[in-house]
Amino acid sequence: MTTTIEYRLPPDYRAASLRADALAGLTATPKSLPPKWFYDAQGSALFEKITELPEYYPTRAERSILRAAADEIARLSKAQVLVELGSGSSDKTRLLLSALRAAGTLQAYVPVDVSESALVGAEEALAAEYPGLAVHAVVSDFEQYLGLEQPQSASGGGTATGPRLVAFLGSTIGNMVPAERAVFLRRVRASLRPGDSFLLGTDLVKDVGVLVAAYDDSAGVTAAFNKNVLAVLNAELGADFDLDAFEHVAVWDPANEWIEMRLRSTAQQRARVRDLDLEVRFAAGEEMRTEVSAKFRRAGVEAELAAAGLALRAWWTDPGERFGLSLSVPV
Repeated sequence: MTTTIEYRLPPDYRAASLRADALAGLTATPKSLPPKWFYDAQGSALFEKITELPEYYPTRAERSILRAAADEIARLSKAQVLVELGSGSSDKTRLLLSALRAAGTLQAYVPVDVSESALVGAEEALAAEYPGLAVHAVVSDFEQYLGLEQPQSASGGGTATGPRLVAFLGSTIGNMVPAERAVFLRRVRASLRPGDSFLLGTDLVKDVGVLVAAYDDSAGVTAAFNKNVLAVLNAELGADFDLDAFEHVAVWDPANEWIEMRLRSTAQQRARVRDLDLEVRFAAGEEMRTEVSAKFRRAGVEAELAAAGLALRAWWTDPGERFGLSLSVPV
């Protein structure tokens, strides 16, 4: 396997972005923080534990769909290049890589992630499994820089010119509110060329008890994951949040059809964020939103894709219809 890494973020991007998000969110009413700041090394490890919990069905459901549909996805897309946004460990992606290789079309894999360490770890794991595969890793924040420009093949500096399959898995799109989703999907559509395809994972609306349990597990792993956003602020911005003074909250919002994760202050308190020269006050019982996780219906997914200029070509669900995977093409 041959590998290159491309950096599409300014050198201080992560630190500057964290400062901006923390300042905006901690001074807002109500307070909020973006979910991407869960994911330092500890947060990523906690999320991997979440995906193995009995209550957390999305990862298993999406993997079961990919296992059943990967060959059909390869046949429909005819992709020579697999681009994955927010690739992380590239775990489920192996099902797509294997199907595309079996179909005889695969030339290159382009994982896009804000975490360089996640990309390096994934590359090392893939090297033994896919000898000869050209991997062009892109360190980028897909919310700002999609990283969908044509990748350079690692073998000899050539350019892979065939159709691309752009994958955005895990229902990460559910962490965006509708206006953000519309902007994101339009940007994806603008980056696609004729012959490209877009594979999107979406968690579906289902029994409220099942949904809430997936975000409030009995072992408390999700609670630790939620509080980790405060640990990130402590470590990277010199804050002094007391994690034990907050409790994890997960609630279903029926109007918006999403789960909200929040941190609730258990007492009146204040915290200092040294690097922002900011004092943050919390009233007893005050809640700060840390994540929305929207749930979808097929008709809604199709409508949002169409509004962005994408036509639904195929739709798959798992046997329990808990999760949906859609393949769309540019109109």
